[in-house]
Amino acid sequence: MLRSSITVFVLILSWQTTNAQEFIPLWDKAMMPNSRDLKLEDKIENERISQVGIPGMYAFFPALQENKGGAVVICPGGGYSHLAYVISGTQLAKWFNSMGVSAFVLKYRLPTSPDLKERQLAPLQDAQRALRIVRANAEQWGIKPDKIGVMGTSAGGHLAATLGTGTEDVSAIGDALDKVPFNPNFMILVSPVISMGIYAHAGSHKNLLGANPAKDLIEKYSAELQVKSTTPPAFIVHAFDDKGVSVRNSLLFYEALLNKNVAASIHIFPQGGHAIALRNNPGSTGQWTNLCEMWLVEMGFIPAIKK
Repeated sequence: MLRSSITVFVLILSWQTTNAQEFIPLWDKAMMPNSRDLKLEDKIENERISQVGIPGMYAFFPALQENKGGAVVICPGGGYSHLAYVISGTQLAKWFNSMGVSAFVLKYRLPTSPDLKERQLAPLQDAQRALRIVRANAEQWGIKPDKIGVMGTSAGGHLAATLGTGTEDVSAIGDALDKVPFNPNFMILVSPVISMGIYAHAGSHKNLLGANPAKDLIEKYSAELQVKSTTPPAFIVHAFDDKGVSVRNSLLFYEALLNKNVAASIHIFPQGGHAIALRNNPGSTGQWTNLCEMWLVEMGFIPAIKK
């Protein structure tokens, strides 16, 4: 179990239309930060979660003989109004398993939840806690604690980038997990929302920060302004014809990484639209998964051959 002063129950639940997976709650309800203690239930329709009752993550582990020791926490997209947990969650988790990488699909609290005291904090609190849980359990799960990354698509990409660039601990609750680092070792960003400024995705901006956020809040949640020399390396994918989230989001983030001498690989494909999918992409966009796997090997996050 978790190296923590609280008890975390591991439940066997299932996403709709998927095989049962291990569900790991992030918090003991009595200790969940930023909560008004409302009793909420999950609302799921058309493979989308529009309300999160119990924040947690679904664990997808590769076969023991195929395990390469890497892991990734996946943040589904959905404009911070819902979680597209299949197309930008479980499908990706199974792909990572095929590479021998453990994957954890995050079911994070949405900033539109009536239970929250501070709307913008909840997704990041859940993401930090998820990274801590994975790292605390790395040995028993066959994971190397320095090979744990984060991936996000669309608004999930914003959450992943915020986690990767952040240094402020917003998830500490006074238990043993507070001592476990929450920073990911790498980031994979697909069609990501990055900026909350001029190129912001309007829906994500409003849902995360509210209708009229202060300038300092906009800057704080613009990931391109938070990059540091200690920010982990990134693999970034976007499409030129993305009508939902401007490709300039990825370009701004890449430039910020470059300015801080952080290794990054960026691929801007001519086609693919928004939220580039795992498969059935047009033209050269279909190569992004191969490029991503090659990058993980090149950067040393997974070995080239099974060891």
